[in-house]
Amino acid sequence: MCSHRALSRFLTSLPLNNEHLQLAHNITQNLLNSTHFKPHSAIPCIAPHVTYYVLSDPSLPPRSCLSFFNFLTAQNPQKPDLKAHLILLYRLFSAKKFASMRPLLDSLVTNVEIKHPVRGFVSLVDECESQFGSESESGSESNFVEKLCDMLFRVCADNRMFREAIEVFDYVMAKGLVIEGRSCFVLLLALKRCKEVEFCVRFFHRMVECGRVDIGVQSLTLVVDVLCKRGDIERGKKLMKEMAERDIVKPTVFTYNTLLNACVVRKDRKGVEEILGFMESEGVLPCLITYTILIEWYASSGRIGEAEKVFEEMRERNMQMDVYVYTSMISWNCRAGNVRRASALFDEMIWKGIVPNTHTFGAMISGMCKAGQMEAAEILLEEMQIKGVDLNVVIFNMMMDGYCKRGMMDEAFRLQVIMERKGFEADVFTYSTLASGLCKLHRYEEAKRTLNLMVEKGVAPNVVTCTTLIEIYCKEGNLAEAERILGNMDKEGMVPNIVTYNTLIDAYSKKEKIKQAHVLKSEMIGKGIVPDVFTYTSLIHGECIVNRVDEALKLFSEMLVKGIKGSVKTYTAIIYGLSKEGRADEAFEFYDEMMRMGLAPDDRVFAALVGSLHKVSFPAKQNEWCTENRLS
Repeated sequence: MCSHRALSRFLTSLPLNNEHLQLAHNITQNLLNSTHFKPHSAIPCIAPHVTYYVLSDPSLPPRSCLSFFNFLTAQNPQKPDLKAHLILLYRLFSAKKFASMRPLLDSLVTNVEIKHPVRGFVSLVDECESQFGSESESGSESNFVEKLCDMLFRVCADNRMFREAIEVFDYVMAKGLVIEGRSCFVLLLALKRCKEVEFCVRFFHRMVECGRVDIGVQSLTLVVDVLCKRGDIERGKKLMKEMAERDIVKPTVFTYNTLLNACVVRKDRKGVEEILGFMESEGVLPCLITYTILIEWYASSGRIGEAEKVFEEMRERNMQMDVYVYTSMISWNCRAGNVRRASALFDEMIWKGIVPNTHTFGAMISGMCKAGQMEAAEILLEEMQIKGVDLNVVIFNMMMDGYCKRGMMDEAFRLQVIMERKGFEADVFTYSTLASGLCKLHRYEEAKRTLNLMVEKGVAPNVVTCTTLIEIYCKEGNLAEAERILGNMDKEGMVPNIVTYNTLIDAYSKKEKIKQAHVLKSEMIGKGIVPDVFTYTSLIHGECIVNRVDEALKLFSEMLVKGIKGSVKTYTAIIYGLSKEGRADEAFEFYDEMMRMGLAPDDRVFAALVGSLHKVSFPAKQNEWCTENRLS
């Protein structure tokens, strides 16, 4: 037990009369004889002086003091004031009951009945500092004021009372005391969570400049991360270099990972290379997270080979690879269509005892479905259930999409039944997938019934759903209904995507309603949607249908100027239009260009070219072409 000389100083100036002393004595005896304060008779109000006297009594253990304090807080009209809090905190500190100090401070700073509780409490601590100096029998305890302020600082930070936390920090610095680096990290973390970027950075610099805070690399990394997330990567780099050059704190691989990930998110190739160069020059070895970031970076940039090199480097270093590394490699290989490599990686991770998670299975199933290997996808789905890996609607939707794309509608609907039996409700993607599959098989009425059922079940349609409906009505030739749905999308606040517009533009073009098709093109550009090769091909085809080949050629030139390369269908449409008008020389020129681009012409191209030969005389080049293609 520490000395109670400090507490006795509180009592010397108190105007205690005999009645107060007797009441304090009675309360103390009551507490000593029981675990909870139980007054023998109703006490209308316990005066603050009595409270101080009871809490300061050296014969009363801290546990009993706390019991008395809780009684006053809950039932006494005269609630404990700041001085009562301070006395109790001192008693708890002296008994090393630090865990009990924290909730007491927490209730104090959030007490709405006390105006400016933190400011008032700090002023009281300052007033009593001479009494609450470093007093302990062993002399080895931390200074009470320093410990109290450090804890109060954390409490303010946790309660997002940032201005109050700074007031405590200023007081501590002015007194030549110390706030722990871990406590400062708590405030930095709270500021980050509240997106107080500048506040966070300013406080970190104050930590550095005061010279009395032990700056941890966690604090540096956190501030760098805050800057990077706001896009100030250069500022983050500068801060990291400055701290290293001043020998305040050396960045670790985790600091570099923060910068590296920020550059990857911004697709900053130069920045990625720069960070990797820093790491190499400083002798900082990549860790598992570094490699995971790099694999994602290279793979997302289409450089699967580079990602594979990183993966092999991890093997060479005998790094313990986890499920996330394997899942990333499997996912990107599946996206690239290399399901064989993905399957090999999947088998390898199983052999190493790494348990695949939902994302791993999802990536594999998606890859198998895209490759048309539905039996393999079914085996994976069954394996998920055997291993107890969580299934979800996304996995089922992937499977159904795979079936629908291959026209296997019975299997898709069977899977929907299984999914719903397992307690998963079909979502908008489920219904959109099924309706799209039916639409591709020209089962338009069934597709419409499926989407109507979706609405009946309370599932709100989205852009994909509406686009599917537009496609159905376009294929049925009901352009008026398709236009109505497009108008409703605007009313519902849904922004049509490029597929929506392309579907209608194509339908208008085929129906020779070129003017309406061009109006839609202008509308989509006005909404910030950039026309693609499908948009231009549909318009080119439409112009050729109505014998406006020169307009089609203008569109083709516009497309090339915008950096959009023509497809087989684009060239086929132009060759068809030119051939129709007997402009064989130009048609052959487009054929030659098509071949140079590595686009394989189909039967329609040859048929159009042959047709063009019947409308003109046979110049040498055309005779040569006919001989080569055995058409003369």
